[in-house]
Amino acid sequence: MSTTLTILTGMALMLVLLALAQRMIGFRAQKPSDYAQMEPRLDIRQHLSGPLRCEGVIYGPTGRVSSRFTADMEGRWEGTRGTLAEHFAYDSGMKQDREWRLTLGNDGRITAEADDIIGTGEGQQDGASVQLNYTIRLPESAGGHALQVTDWMYLVDDRTIINRSQFRKFGIKVAELVATMRRVDA
Repeated sequence: MSTTLTILTGMALMLVLLALAQRMIGFRAQKPSDYAQMEPRLDIRQHLSGPLRCEGVIYGPTGRVSSRFTADMEGRWEGTRGTLAEHFAYDSGMKQDREWRLTLGNDGRITAEADDIIGTGEGQQDGASVQLNYTIRLPESAGGHALQVTDWMYLVDDRTIINRSQFRKFGIKVAELVATMRRVDA
């Protein structure tokens, strides 16, 4: 076997092992059932209802903060169907609005749609967590790329949710978001 073929085979094996390790022990290895026994329980109809305030940062592919933001949100529910209107203000001065249309199944499954989401997002509410997977189309000002998103929300207490999301293109992490979401007193 030639040296070049040996090196290429070794590199391919390392990439496969790295991909498997990320799936088994990394951020994407989490499952909603991992949090099934945690209390208090996160119920999106309760915890994403009414006015919410969000503060967060977005990390770029190098791990450095690339953007900071605040958002005012308003959740409204009728039975198992709800909307979450989000109004973002970024440190760059850019503004962005999104309205999620959410449906919660009796088994905790969630479907989610928004104008900048390609297709339908799918997720699961279990214990103190919510996981949502979807593909988002970035605005043209940000390149217009379609990114696969794994979005996790963890209930800290009755008023606070921590949100962590990873954004991937061709399976490679290109951004990460960490934010707090807090209920605002009426």
